Amino acid sequence: MHAVLTAAACAPSGIVWKLAEAGRQLDANLLNLSADQLIDTHAEPDLDVLVLVIAGEGTLTTASGPLSLTGGSLVWLPRGSTRALSAGPNGLSYLTVHQRRSGMQIRSKP
Repeated sequence: MHAVLTAAACAPSGIVWKLAEAGRQLDANLLNLSADQLIDTHAEPDLDVLVLVIAGEGTLTTASGPLSLTGGSLVWLPRGSTRALSAGPNGLSYLTVHQRRSGMQIRSKP
């Protein structure tokens, strides 16, 4: 089975698509943030995460500092790293991919 992703400029904020096939080894989510929306600082203590920007622009802030994101940006976030994400004035659509696990748990920065 294959999955095809498209980003819709008028799609609502939040998860608009996720990989849900049984027996998969990966989890993947397509998320939309509306203009200037912010995801507060959080950490993924157990898994590495890949982030691929599909459309729009924004800023990813890590312990190393801010990183500008635009369509096509690909970022690897190692497990244990903290990050915050803010969308630009036109919003941000991005895909996250990581090893599958039971139940997603985003934790606040300690």
